[in-house]
Amino acid sequence: MKAPEALGRIREERPLVHHITNYVTVNLVANVTLATGALPVMAHAAEEVEEMEASASALVMNIGTPDPALVEALLLAGRAANERGIPVLLDPVGVGATTLRTRTAERLLSEVAVSAVCGNAGEIATLAGLSAEVRGVESLAGDARAATVEAARALGVPVAATGETDYVSDGGTVLAVGNGNPLMGRIVGSGCASTAVIGCLAAAEGGGTASPETIAEALALFGRAGEVAAARASGRGTFEPHLLDALSELCSEPDLLEGTVRVREEGVG
Repeated sequence: MKAPEALGRIREERPLVHHITNYVTVNLVANVTLATGALPVMAHAAEEVEEMEASASALVMNIGTPDPALVEALLLAGRAANERGIPVLLDPVGVGATTLRTRTAERLLSEVAVSAVCGNAGEIATLAGLSAEVRGVESLAGDARAATVEAARALGVPVAATGETDYVSDGGTVLAVGNGNPLMGRIVGSGCASTAVIGCLAAAEGGGTASPETIAEALALFGRAGEVAAARASGRGTFEPHLLDALSELCSEPDLLEGTVRVREEGVG
């Protein structure tokens, strides 16, 4: 689904996007969701997550600050989302850095029908069984394009790897997204925020899926917002508020995206 069509549907329907995310970036993720026109809810208590899925249009699972209670909530919410047939996005933050994160991601992928997986090159490479260096929650190396294809084939769902160029693949095709700005990698939470945008557009797409095209369009939208923000900001400290402003403007007036979205299809090689 093209971004302008999805954004129009979001403005009309105001879908609720349920985020079970980390406490480091929760505020940015909520604000980014609001900027798209969707409604965020950040419920993470195991006692309420299943009930929350009853009114949600998408679930975004983020393992940035894992603990046993969070893992239980993710599993309960994921199963409830599957029963309702809504999209489930997984952001495997820091997978490969510790045993807890890796096992958590593996368990979620085995017990929840995930619609798509979105992370950085190192995280995606780890899930694909490739060599990668992940220090803390940062990827320091890895071929994002190859990792995306291999992970999509291994997991059987669309996969996105973000970086200087974002790559999206279903294992058979590759979409390369050229939008973005280096400042996006210099603020905390830009990766979490990009997955949130994907969740919003997937909610508009409906059908319990997140197609590679929709994922790529979401990343291009967010990347374009980063380009606009960078032109206005004086540095990383002022970049984040400008990013929210730019994203809100683009989502309110999707015609502004015309001629600025850089998504190309590539062969898998």
